[in-house]
Amino acid sequence: MRSILKAMAVVCLLSAPALAADYKCNGDRVEKGGSTQYTVRTSGSDITIEKGGSTKGKAVKRGSKYAVEVGGSTVATFENGKIEKGGSSWATVSDAQRMFDCGGDVAATLWVLSKNGNL
Repeated sequence: MRSILKAMAVVCLLSAPALAADYKCNGDRVEKGGSTQYTVRTSGSDITIEKGGSTKGKAVKRGSKYAVEVGGSTVATFENGKIEKGGSSWATVSDAQRMFDCGGDVAATLWVLSKNGNL
């Protein structure tokens, strides 16, 4: 019985479609379906996300953490693979990269802005 269950599990895993990120970074562009949705600007270690020339938000390096800011106010922070909002664990950088196929810091910034309603 155990071997049948193992075989069924393997078949299910092999037949399940791979999950792909909705968005993909291509240079300084963030694309969805091949079309540019956002532009990523970097200055030193700071990351700015723009759409149509307008800033949607930015991640500012403060010590070992990044603070994701919208209009100058911090909405979340991330460091060491963890995204926090209000001091509580919110998600992981891996979660962000499942939605945004980008480097960790950029993916985390985009994820926070998306979940906060700023993209």
